[in-house]
Amino acid sequence: MKIRECVLIALLLGMHLCSGQSSTYVDDDGIFRWVKDDTEVCLFGANYTLPFAHGFRAINYIGKNHKKAIDEDVYHMTRLGLDAFRIHIWDSEISDNQGNLVQTEQLDLLDYTLFKMKERGFKTIVTPFKVGDNGYPEKPFPAPGFSATLSKPETYINESILQKQERYFTQFLNHINPYTGIPYKNDPDIIALEINNEPQHDDGEVATKYINRMVKVIRETGFQNPIFYNVSERPQFIRDYCKADIQGCTFQWYPTGLVYNKVLKGNYLPNVDAYKIPFEGHEGFKNKARVVYEFDPADMEQSYMYPAMARSFREAKFQFAAQFAYEPLALAYANTEYQTHYLNLAYTPSKAISLLIASEVFHETSIGESFGRYPKNVRFGNTYLDSYNDLAVYNSDEKFYYTNSTSEQPKKLKKLKHIAGVGNSKLVNYSGSGAYFLDKIEKGIWRLEVMPDVLWVKDPFEKPSLKKH
Repeated sequence: MKIRECVLIALLLGMHLCSGQSSTYVDDDGIFRWVKDDTEVCLFGANYTLPFAHGFRAINYIGKNHKKAIDEDVYHMTRLGLDAFRIHIWDSEISDNQGNLVQTEQLDLLDYTLFKMKERGFKTIVTPFKVGDNGYPEKPFPAPGFSATLSKPETYINESILQKQERYFTQFLNHINPYTGIPYKNDPDIIALEINNEPQHDDGEVATKYINRMVKVIRETGFQNPIFYNVSERPQFIRDYCKADIQGCTFQWYPTGLVYNKVLKGNYLPNVDAYKIPFEGHEGFKNKARVVYEFDPADMEQSYMYPAMARSFREAKFQFAAQFAYEPLALAYANTEYQTHYLNLAYTPSKAISLLIASEVFHETSIGESFGRYPKNVRFGNTYLDSYNDLAVYNSDEKFYYTNSTSEQPKKLKKLKHIAGVGNSKLVNYSGSGAYFLDKIEKGIWRLEVMPDVLWVKDPFEKPSLKKH
C-alpha cells in the first residue's frame, strides 16, 4: 500500500473518531427532528436482546452461531419494514465490579448487532444501564459487573455506586465499535440515549439530581444527541423528571397485562383505542419528545392489535416505538426468551405481518392525527381491522398486506409493487401456513419469498423450555 493511501485511511479514521455525532435534536415544542433537514423523526421497530442474558446463553445451549443468528434476525426484521432498534444493555456482562468496560463476547455481539442494524438502515436508541441480574427465565448467572446484585434505590444515592456508573458511562460511550470504526458517542445512527432501564424512584429531588449527574457525564464524553428518561415506571415524579436536563420521556404499553401463562382470546381493540398520558398538560412535559421503549399485546396470538397500537401511538405524538421483543429465529421454536411475548416471522407469521402493517401505519400517520374512537375506526387510512376474523389488512396503491385470508380487493392492481400475507386473497391462493412476500423487481418480473409452514403444538405462553418441539 502506498504511503499516500495509508495517510488517507488514517485521516478518514481520524475523522470518524473525532467527528461530532449530532444527527438528531428536540425542538422547543418537543418534536424529535433530524439535523440534516429538520424533518420529524418517525421510526418503528423492535427490541432485540440476543447478545445478552438468556438469549446469549441459549444460543450456546443449542450449539448455534451467534452472529449467524443475528444475521438471520436482522434480515427478517428488515423484511417486516422496521427501521427502529432499541436495546437495554446488560452492563453487568460487559463491565467489572468497578464499572470499567470489559471486552467480553457479549460486547462483541452488541457491536456486531449495531453494525448489522446500521447496514440495514436501522436507527437505534440505546439504554446503557440495567440494574438487576441476568437470569430470566433461568436462575441468575454470575456476571462481573457491579449492577448484577444492585438494588434500584442504591443506584441513585450510593456515592460509590454513582462513581462506578460514571466510570461505566464514560468508557461505554468512548468504546469504538470495531465493525464500524466509530465510537458509540459519535455514531449518528445511535440517535438518542435512555439513561437507564425502568428506574424506580421514591424521591423526586433525588431523581432530578441523579439524572443531571448522569447527563453531565454523558455530555462530557461528547455525545450530542438527545437524552431520554423513563417516566412510566414512577409517573408521580413527572415534575422532577422534567426539571432535569433531558430532552424526552420514554413510555411503555402492555395493554393486555403480562404473564397470563396461556394464550388470551377475545376482542382487545378497546384496550388499545387510545394511549392516555395523564400528565399531558403538565408545563414541563410540553417540550419533551416522546418515545415508546417497549410495547406488546402480551400473551396474544391474534394479528389485529399492532396496527391499532401504532395508530394510537401517533395520536399520542410518539415518534419512536419499539415492540418488546423480537424472538430470535434460532430460539423461536420454544419461545424461551420472554414467555409472555412471542413474535417471529417464521413462527408467528400472522403477528409478524401485523407488525409490518403497523410499521406502515406508524410511518404514514401524522403526529397527533386521530381517526376517532372504536368501533368507528376499524377502517382508517389504508388499514382495515377485523377482530372477529383475526385480520388486519393494509391496502394502498402500491402495497397489499394481510395477516390472514381476506376477500378485500386491492385498490390499484396496476400500480401494485408489494404483496405480503398469510392465507388466501384475491391475488394469491396458498394452502401453506407460513408468510409469503411478492415484490415487483421490474415490469413483468416479481420475486417470491415463502416462509416455511408452521404449526403450534403447544401453547407458546406456557412456562418456556428449550426442550419444547
